[in-house]
Amino acid sequence: MQSFEATSSASDFDFFFGAWRVSHCRLRERLVGCTEWVEFSGSCVARSILGGLGNLDDNELDLPGGAYRAATLRAFDPASRTWSIWWLDGRSPGRLDPPMVGGFENGVGTFYADDTLDDRPIRVRFRWTLPAPDAPRWEQAFALRDPSSPGLSVAEDAWETNWVMDFARVG
Repeated sequence: MQSFEATSSASDFDFFFGAWRVSHCRLRERLVGCTEWVEFSGSCVARSILGGLGNLDDNELDLPGGAYRAATLRAFDPASRTWSIWWLDGRSPGRLDPPMVGGFENGVGTFYADDTLDDRPIRVRFRWTLPAPDAPRWEQAFALRDPSSPGLSVAEDAWETNWVMDFARVG
């Protein structure tokens, strides 16, 4: 896994504290060659926790077919200088997604985890960027993973971006 020791710190997500309107764009189906995007809105409120070594955001997602709530928990490990990120979907309150682990380099946050989709092993990538002040962007991408391969790396062209969130600060 990539090292983030050079630039990751507990203040990496400070740009995100506050209230946001969220524009979501998500692929209807994932890792099947689908090109149909579904757009919907939402909101998010983020705040610091753990004395600045973590943060939490509370999300409302107005997904067509039914709105739901979700939360993101992030914790910074000063020893490894990496972040761990967990997603809790309110529709499945007894399950946390596997933690995404990574950090920031040159202003871009990149985080990875292994998971499954439809019983297939996948690699998951989150990417945080700040294309404009007070306008962060989050992207999620999946790639199929060969469970017999000892390496965790995935070729750049194997990633399928399947969800993008653009944030606009409220107030």
